[in-house]
Parts: sequence; structure tokens; C-alpha cells
Amino acid sequence: MTQFAEHYLIYFLKSSILEVHLSRVPLMDTQSEYLLSVVIPAYNEGKTIAETIQNVRQTSFKVEIIVVDDGSADDTAAVVHNIGYDNIRLILHGENKGKGAALSTGFDAARGDIILIQDADLEYNPECFQDLLEPIMSGKADVVYGSRFLGNTHRVLYFWHYVANRILTLWSNIWCNRNFSDMETGYKVFKREVIAKIRLKEKRFGVEPEITQKLARSGWRIFEVPITYYGRTYEAGKKIGFMDAIRAFWCVMRYAIKD
Repeated sequence: MTQFAEHYLIYFLKSSILEVHLSRVPLMDTQSEYLLSVVIPAYNEGKTIAETIQNVRQTSFKVEIIVVDDGSADDTAAVVHNIGYDNIRLILHGENKGKGAALSTGFDAARGDIILIQDADLEYNPECFQDLLEPIMSGKADVVYGSRFLGNTHRVLYFWHYVANRILTLWSNIWCNRNFSDMETGYKVFKREVIAKIRLKEKRFGVEPEITQKLARSGWRIFEVPITYYGRTYEAGKKIGFMDAIRAFWCVMRYAIKD
């Protein structure tokens, strides 16, 4: 081997090793420069809210946690109040207004560069935060949806809920001309400037199609990533029902046409 070839080989190997090393570095050493606002709407979630907050705190991101207690009749607010974490903000609704109203309150209070919706019932795992935030922090996306139907781990549960979700998503895609796989997902992440331009009108679960249609109409770059999902039963406190699904169909049409 010539001396030139030997030097070239050494340079190539060093460059390859450096490239592999860099590829294993978390997406952003500077992720601590971003403030992530985690908005948690909660209604009678006293049994799960503490663990949800603890799971969020264990992530590697600089976070503020905004819990909106939506008129709970249990000890949800007391549990949050007693946690004593500096970056938790508890906002109380005097009466139950619905998930959409709680999200609107939380969005208005958020101070972060990126805003993420986290349900309080342990169905969604904050271990997914890195995957959810990567498209935004790498500059590829303005919004990210965490899809339960893109092949990651999930609990096997209600068949007809699955069918309703797929039909609603198809219905939404028809009206907004997008190819979402999971419009109803609880994991939605936004750049601050995106959600600041959306004024929510829906008070209950109709907020999911409302957000989706308004995002699609505005032309924001939307990505989906697979997430793990541990669905719960009605006995464990699941709240969405048949009439919410009917409302969602109507909301798709309404917000596809106008605000």
C-alpha cells in the first residue's frame, strides 16, 4: 500500500468513526435551551395524575407542567398541589367544562417554545417525548401527531373504538386532503406560534377534529410518529362516548369549511 493510500484510509476510518459517534448523540445537546410546556387537562384523575407528572419530570427536557383541573369532584387538585415541584402550575376550573376548554386554558397559560398535550390517565407514555419532538427540533415540522396506528406497542382493547377512530380519521382526511393515520390521538405537539394562531371553540372532545382541520387549512408542516399506547377501560375511568363520536363527525365538516 502506498503512503498516500495509507493516509487516505486512516482519514476515511477516522471520519466514519466520527460520523457514527455523532449519529448516536441525542438530537439536541441544546434541547435544554428549549422550554417545553406540557399541558395536562385533568378531570377526576386523582389516582393517576401524580404518576403522570412524575413520568413527565423524568424526561430529559426542560419543562413547565401546566395542569388544568377541569372541575374535578375527586382529589386531583389536592394531589397536584401537594407534589411541590417548582415548575408545576395548577389552574382550576370552577366547573367541568370539557377537554377542549381545559386545553384552551392551558395553551393560554403556556410560556414554552414548544407545547405538548399530555393526558393525565397513563394511556400515553412520556418516554415518547424524544420521538415526538425530534421533527420540530430538527426543523422539519411545525406540528407532530403521535400515532397509535403506525406499528408501535399498544394494548389490545375495544374493537369498535378502533373502527370508530379509523373511520373518523378517514372522514377527516377526506375533508382536509391529508393522510393522517390517527386524527384523534391525545399526543399533539406544536410550535408556540402555531397554537397561538388557533382559537379553540369546541369545549369537549370535538377539539381533536377542530385542531386538525384548522392546522390543515393553515398549511403548517405536520408529521406523524409512532407511539406506545396503553388504552384504559371505562371501568378504569375512560370518558369519551358515542355522542362524542357523533359530534366529532360534525366538527370535521364545520371546521373544514370555516372557523
